[in-house]
Amino acid sequence: MHLISTDPVWINSAEDLADFCKKWQQQAAIAIDTEFMRSDTFYPKVGLLQIGDGKGCYLIDPLLIKDVQPLRELLLNPNIVKVLHSCSEDLEVFQTWLNLIPNPIFDTQIAAAFAGFGYSLSYANLVRLLLNTEIPKDETRSDWLQRPLSLAQLKYAALDVAHMLIVYGKLLVQLKASERLSWVKSDCADLVIKASTLPDYSAAYKDVGLAWKLRPQELFILRDLAIWREEQSRERNIPRNRLIKETAMWEIARKKIVSLSELEKVEDLPSRTLRNDAEFLLSLVRSGLDSSIDQWPQRLEPPLSPEHGPVIKAMKEAVREIAEQHQLPAEILIRKKDYEFIVRSKMHSGEYQLPERLKGWRFNLIGEKLLEVVKMV
Repeated sequence: MHLISTDPVWINSAEDLADFCKKWQQQAAIAIDTEFMRSDTFYPKVGLLQIGDGKGCYLIDPLLIKDVQPLRELLLNPNIVKVLHSCSEDLEVFQTWLNLIPNPIFDTQIAAAFAGFGYSLSYANLVRLLLNTEIPKDETRSDWLQRPLSLAQLKYAALDVAHMLIVYGKLLVQLKASERLSWVKSDCADLVIKASTLPDYSAAYKDVGLAWKLRPQELFILRDLAIWREEQSRERNIPRNRLIKETAMWEIARKKIVSLSELEKVEDLPSRTLRNDAEFLLSLVRSGLDSSIDQWPQRLEPPLSPEHGPVIKAMKEAVREIAEQHQLPAEILIRKKDYEFIVRSKMHSGEYQLPERLKGWRFNLIGEKLLEVVKMV
């Protein structure tokens, strides 16, 4: 038995969208989900927007509606909480489609973790746990750009938001009772900041596997290759690996390839890129060879050595105990790179320091304890 109507209202005109947005402006919260396609593009192609207002569910056709200003105003209204589940990709859809990040947001997956339901819980499982209601997931891989959408697609899309505000309400009650609502709001605000921050292309080379093995001049070449990949993937709207894979960039930089014959031997270099961009890639390498020492990046640090194992093990054990004590998943409290930051801070400054993420509400919960633990190892 459904808790509210799951028969969706189809909105495919600017006039209807404006009318509904005016009504939704009176809401304290709205449920949101998106359906999109992204098999051969860098940017997601939005196919559908679903909104739930606690009374019904509404499917908005972004392929037909061109005047979306009322929707933009709704998503940016600071007095309306936008409720989503596992929202990182949805935020990217809004950034691409509407050039905005909805704010404020409430991610029910994050909230579920703090409410004790487990880490990275799916929406279907959360609805089952809280409402004893089943949501079919058999349309996950369907084509959301086709028109008309099938009845199965419409039903699937509607169910993704039909009960979300009820889930939101139940999570609020639990989070307020456990005094963890502020933690969830803080982490959700961080998601908005991260999604709103422009990517730093100049640092992309640091994420290339085995980049730490390269010498400074080779890193200079890799940095330019990585910047080119980031810029061109977006400009051409194609996935990064379809333009060039990290392994190919690494090989070009390490071997300092300057001839077409050498470039043709590089594995993982798509034929289209070789055909269209070979000369430019070679020019980047030549530029690197002509660069001066003062332009070269510093060598990257190698992975942590086994000698740091005891410190990391001690930190993980401390986090595990705290997580169990508070009935929280350890993954919601700390990330792998946070452990590494703490270890490397001692190598850099002579004393252990915490990353910014562990200086907020996490400091009293685990940050202070971690600083005590590492000093005793």
